[in-house]
Amino acid sequence: MHQIKTFNAIAPEGMERLEKEKYAINESDQPEGIILRSKKLQETDLPDSVLGIARAGTGVNNIPVDACTEKGIVVFNTPGANANAVKELVLTSLLMSVRPVVQGINWAQELTGPDISEQAEAHKKQFAGRELEGKKLGVIGLGSIGAMVANDAYRLGMEVMGYDPYVSVDTAWSISRRVQRAQDISEIFTTCDFITVHVPLQEKTFHLIGQKEIAMMKNSAHLLNFSRSEIVDNHAVVEAINNNELAGFTTDFADEQLLHHDHITVLPHLGASTEEAETNSAKMAVRTLKRFIETGVIKRSVNFPAVDMTFYSPYRITIINRNVPNMLGQISAVIADSGINIDNMINRGRDDYAYTLVDIDESDENKISEVADKLRETKDIIRVRVIKKEEVPY
Repeated sequence: MHQIKTFNAIAPEGMERLEKEKYAINESDQPEGIILRSKKLQETDLPDSVLGIARAGTGVNNIPVDACTEKGIVVFNTPGANANAVKELVLTSLLMSVRPVVQGINWAQELTGPDISEQAEAHKKQFAGRELEGKKLGVIGLGSIGAMVANDAYRLGMEVMGYDPYVSVDTAWSISRRVQRAQDISEIFTTCDFITVHVPLQEKTFHLIGQKEIAMMKNSAHLLNFSRSEIVDNHAVVEAINNNELAGFTTDFADEQLLHHDHITVLPHLGASTEEAETNSAKMAVRTLKRFIETGVIKRSVNFPAVDMTFYSPYRITIINRNVPNMLGQISAVIADSGINIDNMINRGRDDYAYTLVDIDESDENKISEVADKLRETKDIIRVRVIKKEEVPY
């Protein structure tokens, strides 16, 4: 029985994919897998039993990824599962930034008297806005969300420029050829009327947009942040708006210094808050973690390489090791010296760590256990796992 621990409420449409005959949910303090949304694990002692952590969402800054990597714990996320939800909110915010719809709604609710219709017609000019068509949008980060925002903004009639030096081949194919490509991020800052940022929070993206970058923008520009709060220096934004150096700011991350400002719109982290996004993220998280537990296959991991190999043999050995020379030779030698034949083998590295799948033509469990123990004793090998083949629908 595989033990799974959940934090936060995970959509039942995802959890029901864990068969009761094989999975126990929240019945042990020694789980193999953890599924969560926003729970912060930095202060949590993770037991040695944990093999993988799946976040039903994209950002993983609530998970101690580096510490997990050192322990051989694979961390997964669900890129793209909430992309449409975030995209729709970005487009909504773009429209709200040029049309004072909310202000108009609130004003209309206060009308009294027998001539409400006449009052509305007489005073509607105070809520006149502008149109997005013909305006230029800069999209920083062309992953799942950024690419969708760019494509749909073009369909709204906007001129769109994107910047992403690391854009994947798959994403490149999905982006409209009418989306201009910025060779340098400064092109976005200096030429665009609206700028929206969609990059992960990393050391190099902390305060990616600060005082220097805002100074390059048009005074009439409007900035949007639906990535992570720390991507933008909020203090620099407030100063720029107060000095009429930036027209407005919309963010999905509440911060006290941003509140009660006429030109700043703060949303309570609603980007992925749709039924569909939560369901899609839960399904993807469960599917990814389940496949990893049952077959050792890694897909959508943020700290280990993607590794996939069809599972035909009676047993599979999975190995996490430091990415140093001659590891494959050592692994193969230990298995061969035990008189076990290797049916198939695949190895992939990512930065300082590597992951290996070894399928073996052997059914003697004692013999396999001895080999696993010898591998665990090998220098620079962090984690070894033995998986017995199951009939699974992958």
